[in-house]
Amino acid sequence: MATAALSWTDWLLGWRDRLLSSPAFHRAASGFPLTRPIAHRHAREVFDLVAGFVYSQVLSACVRLDLFRTLSRGPQPLSLLAQQFEMSREAASRLLAAAQSLKLVEQRGSTASGEPRFGLGRLGAPLVGNEAVIAMVEHHAVLYGDLADPLALLRGQGPAPSLSAYYPYTADEASTRAAEIAPEKVASYCRLMSASQPLVAAEILDAFSFDRYRHLLDVGGGEGRFLVSVAERAPQLKMTLFDLPPVAANARQRFQSAGIAHRAQGVGGNFLADELPRGADIASLVRVIHDHDDERATRILSAIRRALPAGGTLVLAEPMSGTPGAEAMGDAYFGFYLLAMGRGQARTAEQLTTLLHACGFGKVRLLPTRIPLQVRMLVAQAI
Repeated sequence: MATAALSWTDWLLGWRDRLLSSPAFHRAASGFPLTRPIAHRHAREVFDLVAGFVYSQVLSACVRLDLFRTLSRGPQPLSLLAQQFEMSREAASRLLAAAQSLKLVEQRGSTASGEPRFGLGRLGAPLVGNEAVIAMVEHHAVLYGDLADPLALLRGQGPAPSLSAYYPYTADEASTRAAEIAPEKVASYCRLMSASQPLVAAEILDAFSFDRYRHLLDVGGGEGRFLVSVAERAPQLKMTLFDLPPVAANARQRFQSAGIAHRAQGVGGNFLADELPRGADIASLVRVIHDHDDERATRILSAIRRALPAGGTLVLAEPMSGTPGAEAMGDAYFGFYLLAMGRGQARTAEQLTTLLHACGFGKVRLLPTRIPLQVRMLVAQAI
C-alpha cells in the first residue's frame, strides 16, 4: 500500500522526536552549558509526571492532618508535630521533608536544643482556610480509587466507578424521578459544591455585573452559595434557584439564614426533564454543562432558552478545555474526572459557542476572568 508523502511539518516533528528520544542527545544536552538548564527542566517535567500521584498523596496527608491551619498559628517543632500527628518522629520528619520539597512547608530554624521548626511554605499558606481546595483534596480519595486502573476505566471494564454514584443527577432514572431522590443522596455532593462555590463566584462577579438585570434564574445552583454572593453585589436583584428537590430545600434554608429569602427562592425539579421557571431576564449556569454529554447539554440549554424572553441573557461559567496556560487542567484532569463520573466532557469556548448557537442563543462573547484556570465565562443572548 502506498503511503502519503510526509509534509515538511511531519518531517521536522519526526526529526525532533528522534532527537529527543536519543540517549546520546540527552547526555550531550545535559553536559553543554547553554542547553544544560533546558535539559534539566525537561527531565524534571518528565519525572513530575511519573511522581505526580505521590505528590498529591503528600498534599492529602497534610490536609487530613490539618497541618496548614496548625502552622498558621506559628512555627512548630518537629517533636510537637509528630505528637499531634500520632506518628513517630521519623515518620513526621519524612512527611515534612516531602511537604517542604513541594513548598507546602518550610523549615524555620531550630529550637534551642537544635530541633527543626516548621512553618508554612509559599504554596501551603494559601491553603489556610481555603475551603474550596481542601474539599477537593479530600474528595479526590474517591477519584484516585477510580483511576487505579486507567485502562479499565477507558475501556469500560470492571465495576462502575465510585464517582459515577457521587453526583445524583448522573443516574438515568434521576431524569424522571427527581422528586424521589432522598436528601442523604445529595448530602456529600452538596457539601463539595458549596465549599467550592465562593472562589468561582468571586471570579464571575469580578468579570460580570448583574446590576442592570431584574431577575436571575440560576440553573443547577446547588445550595445557593453563588446566589448569596450575587445578592451582596446586586441588592435589587430577584433570584430563583432551580435544582433537585432536596438540594433546593437546602438552598431555601441558606437564603433564610442569609436574610435574602424575601427575594430569593429555591425551586425543586430536574433540568433534564422539567420545564424551568419563567419570568427571569438573565440565567446562569455555573459549572453545569461540562458534567453532561452533548445530548443532555442541548436539553439543558434549550430549556433555558424556552424560559428566557428574546433578548434575555445567559451567563455560562466553567473550566474550559484549551484554556491557555491551563491545558492540562481541562484535558487531563477534567477529561478523566468526567470519565470516572460517567458523563460529560470539558469543552473549548468554541465548542460551547456552537452548542449555544444550536439552542437559540447568539451574540456569544468570551469574558476575561482573573484566574481562567478556575473558571472562564461565556455571555450569550437569547434570539
